[in-house]
Amino acid sequence: MPNASDALRELAALATRAADEMAAELDRALELVRDTVKRGGTLFFCGNGGSAADAQHLATEYVVRYMRNRRAYPAVALTTDTSLLTAAANDLGFEEIFARQVDALAKPGDLLIIHSTSGNSPNVLRAAEAARARNVKVLSFAARDGGRLEALSDHIVIVPTDRTDRAQEIHLCMEHAICEAIEREL
Repeated sequence: MPNASDALRELAALATRAADEMAAELDRALELVRDTVKRGGTLFFCGNGGSAADAQHLATEYVVRYMRNRRAYPAVALTTDTSLLTAAANDLGFEEIFARQVDALAKPGDLLIIHSTSGNSPNVLRAAEAARARNVKVLSFAARDGGRLEALSDHIVIVPTDRTDRAQEIHLCMEHAICEAIEREL
């Protein structure tokens, strides 16, 4: 039976593999975020379950701060307004909860950042479609094979694992690294 040390070693091995094999993908993700923030665009984050928590976490890092005191960067987690989420789910269907917000809030020059380990959740796919219809770029963080989300993304970072928890842990590390770079550069 694996113990906690084994789990940390497994995570470390995946992080090392991602660092060794995914530098170009991470550089492109950083470029998309940097360009959006530099132009004054808004970062919109979404995901389900643990990925929703990561979306909220990352939006907070950009608005408040990560490692340095600096100006606030516009960022919104589309996962946090329970009145809006429940009304949209009830009236329009759960697959529309993020797309409806993208339709209302996003504009060209903004960036939708999607967290989805499967890449197949109908609500994030609809959000990507809504973003593309509004000429908003889509950056996605996924795992496995990227799912249908890959075709709807301007760029996708696919962590090479089938484990949801490990993918979410690596997504968070990658996005913290991107946020730290943004704070250093801008």
